[in-house]
Amino acid sequence: MVLQGKGGVGKSYIASLLVQYLKLKECEVSAIDTDPVNNTLAGYKEFDVSVLSILRENNVDPRMFDSLMETALVLPEDAHLVIDNGASSFIPLCSYLLENEAINLLQAEGHTVVLHSVVTGGQGIMDTVNGLAALAKYFPEAHLAVWLNPKDGEIALDGLTFYDFKVFKEYGNSFHSVIELPHRNTATFGKDLSDHLARRLSFDAAIHSSQPIMVRRRLSKYWDDVVAIMDRANLLLGRAA
Repeated sequence: MVLQGKGGVGKSYIASLLVQYLKLKECEVSAIDTDPVNNTLAGYKEFDVSVLSILRENNVDPRMFDSLMETALVLPEDAHLVIDNGASSFIPLCSYLLENEAINLLQAEGHTVVLHSVVTGGQGIMDTVNGLAALAKYFPEAHLAVWLNPKDGEIALDGLTFYDFKVFKEYGNSFHSVIELPHRNTATFGKDLSDHLARRLSFDAAIHSSQPIMVRRRLSKYWDDVVAIMDRANLLLGRAA
């Protein structure tokens, strides 16, 4: 489940990486897009993503999350469900999970719950750090994977890196993993990656497309690096929601 209260930080991108990684590892995987504003993950037609409409009269209806729980609870053994949640529904979904003790219920039914949160650089750094801290504080029972996304700049503040931040010092021992996405030359890798994301294609589809060979080579190199990083993060935890 990808959760972060700040928009535009790469939540859907990370959800797409999770789907691709799980497919690469030959896992049974399904995905749900709950973003009430932008159904970015659902734009990846290869993934056959289900869209869950959670709006009623332009407001988030928390009862719609019941459907999400029903889907997660009936997952077969060793199946994975990737849930992409939008910034505008971050607080409603977190409130729902807390009020209904939903994570405890999933775990009692034999599921492993992994919350994925993003920390980005640039202007969004403090907002994303605060969102991460809230998840660590209120959901200590869940596995928490932290993604460091340098797309908007270095993840550092006043000379301190993420590992020096208060959130890491306070909760770092409870993080399941910290996943540092690769930072590459913006003129080459960065441009290719931006164009690739706009096309809503998997890396495999892009690598085997008719794009120029050097573009495909850079995308292949980037994807190989991401897979290696995700391997080290130990994300294959059995039935996961």
